[in-house]
Amino acid sequence: MAKFPNYPITETWFPQSSFYELTVYHFGRHHCPPNYSVGPMMTWDHYLFHYIISGKGTLYSTGDSGIVREFSLSPGQGFMIWPGQMCTYTSDGKEPWEYAWIEFDGTRAKEMILKTGLQYNHPMYISKDTKNQNLMAKELLWIVHNAHCPSMELMGHFYIFLSGLIQSSSQHDMISTVNQQETHLQKAIDYIRQNYHCNLTIQEVADHCGVHRSYLFQIFTASLGLSPLQFLIRYRIRKAGELLRTTGYSIGEISALVGYPNQMNFVRAFKRLMGAPPLKWKKDSE
Repeated sequence: MAKFPNYPITETWFPQSSFYELTVYHFGRHHCPPNYSVGPMMTWDHYLFHYIISGKGTLYSTGDSGIVREFSLSPGQGFMIWPGQMCTYTSDGKEPWEYAWIEFDGTRAKEMILKTGLQYNHPMYISKDTKNQNLMAKELLWIVHNAHCPSMELMGHFYIFLSGLIQSSSQHDMISTVNQQETHLQKAIDYIRQNYHCNLTIQEVADHCGVHRSYLFQIFTASLGLSPLQFLIRYRIRKAGELLRTTGYSIGEISALVGYPNQMNFVRAFKRLMGAPPLKWKKDSE
């Protein structure tokens, strides 16, 4: 990106470290000349958020249907560019914008963005909460102006920025039912994976997710074609198979380790899903 004497730009590449759930890649601030355009461009594998500090501009964003939509932006607003999304953004001819940006990603990045309500086809950030908007802007600018600080400190401010973004977004309260279902489903699956070895009930899973048991049944069957109980049984039996192949534990020990205090119930469940009793299955697998 070109630098202009009268329109300063600052940018920094984040000193990468061992951050996996969320990590920052690139951030900066740019006071653009009139009619200054970025793009057409396609981001690579990361999310890119811009916050308008002053002035005006326009975002031309390509949605998942291939249609280009136009968004006019002014101070206090912003926009999110998703990985692989084609877009162009241009400063106003009379009141060119100044913005700060931050590029980030990680295993939980999409989850966090979905909590803002921002979507691939609806990337424009509009605030509903001045307090959290100011917090978000303050933390973003702190990161931009303190690039020399230790990476752990920068990440701390990034988390506060992200919290302010989520809480202030006007689309936060309009997150689709589908996204909520995905969140509940993943939370249930994670809980089962962490507790399958216990005397776990589906009611406990539903209580952990804060949903009714019948609702949990609906989202499991709709997404996986399995009930929560069927998923739990299959997960236990899969873990039992791994133990049979890799350890010398007895059937009784494996039964207890995967959440079956009753060995006979375990053997019946194993045979039903794997087509043979545990010992025969182990022998045939060798």
